[in-house]
Amino acid sequence: MARPPSPRPMLPALLLLLPLLLRAGDHLPTEGRLVNSCIQARRKCQADPTCNATYHYLNSCASSISTSSPAEEPSVPEDCMEAAQQLRNSSLMSCTCHRRMKNQATCLDIYWTVHPARSLGDYELDVSPYEDTVTRKPWKMNFSKLNMLKPDSDLCLKFAMLCTLNDKCDRLRKAYGEACSGSRCQRHTCQRQLRSFFEKASEPHAQGLLLCPCAPTDQGCGQRRRNTIAPSCSLPSEAPNCLELWHICLSDPLCRSRLADFQTHCHPMDILGTCATEQSKCLRAYMGLIGTAMTPNFVSNVNASVALSCTCRGSGNLQEECEQLEESFSRNPCLMEAIAAKMRFHSQLFSQDWTASTFSMMEGQNKNPALRPQPWVPSLFSCTLTLILLLSLW
Repeated sequence: MARPPSPRPMLPALLLLLPLLLRAGDHLPTEGRLVNSCIQARRKCQADPTCNATYHYLNSCASSISTSSPAEEPSVPEDCMEAAQQLRNSSLMSCTCHRRMKNQATCLDIYWTVHPARSLGDYELDVSPYEDTVTRKPWKMNFSKLNMLKPDSDLCLKFAMLCTLNDKCDRLRKAYGEACSGSRCQRHTCQRQLRSFFEKASEPHAQGLLLCPCAPTDQGCGQRRRNTIAPSCSLPSEAPNCLELWHICLSDPLCRSRLADFQTHCHPMDILGTCATEQSKCLRAYMGLIGTAMTPNFVSNVNASVALSCTCRGSGNLQEECEQLEESFSRNPCLMEAIAAKMRFHSQLFSQDWTASTFSMMEGQNKNPALRPQPWVPSLFSCTLTLILLLSLW
């Protein structure tokens, strides 16, 4: 009698692949996907009576930290610094957050509670509270209705149309447009809606609107670009002192976090302008400041220079510190080159002869350095379907 065929050795391989297949659909980082979320670290600390008591003491220190006036030297009470040192072996000291996570405000409050000195703006190069969990996604754009525009329409108008054609981008843009309109302008509401747009709209659409390239002679295009963030409402009508803005920012955990992220990822490391991290991270940190007290914007309609809406007049003996802060935006070689590179990429997008009305590509890969397709990454649905089919065959 013939022996029955032995089972094919597929199951072990499939089991090894299963974790990878299930992760294929992961896109937005959530609290559970962070390596060490501050919320998770706080829960662990609560289970340890010593850690929990120290954390509560640090929490009470927050009101003792003085950042009330630009002329005052910020300080942290010595006993608060000693309490922070007692947590140096706790997972709280290395915990992080993410811009799009739920309970972001709670996470950031925990981060700054255990880092009292950093809350004063004493930033090092690697202390951004945000975990670097960048997920590169293909650009997906629908060009099918761009023929509604005149052929010589500027690129800012074209990117605005691409946002309008995308339901989510259009909805978020209308929300901040309405909140920031002249007759209804309330700066706090306007800034909140701006933050919502730049956090929730897809990065290609948001960057296309904000960083659309314009010819130096095309002031209409430049004006559209400057008006992207509704500066008449989102920015102060009269430029305050930059150090005053800085202190307002330090008093807000969200703004403080975005500023720390910017200083981490857009920091020139030497006089040659060597940048601390890659350009995409610098741009993401720059965009994260929009809608905060430290909102930057383009300074004119004829070039791509950016700056804070503030002045260093009247800084007294803090003039040098004020200028250093202002120039970290207006004369930052890392930020300037990141913006210029993104604008070149956007120009190349519209210099291509696309045969399809809808296309998907990945920045930084392919023969054209700016237009390279992303290697195929299967969706969660396709991976699950493949797994089911393979198991059924087995």
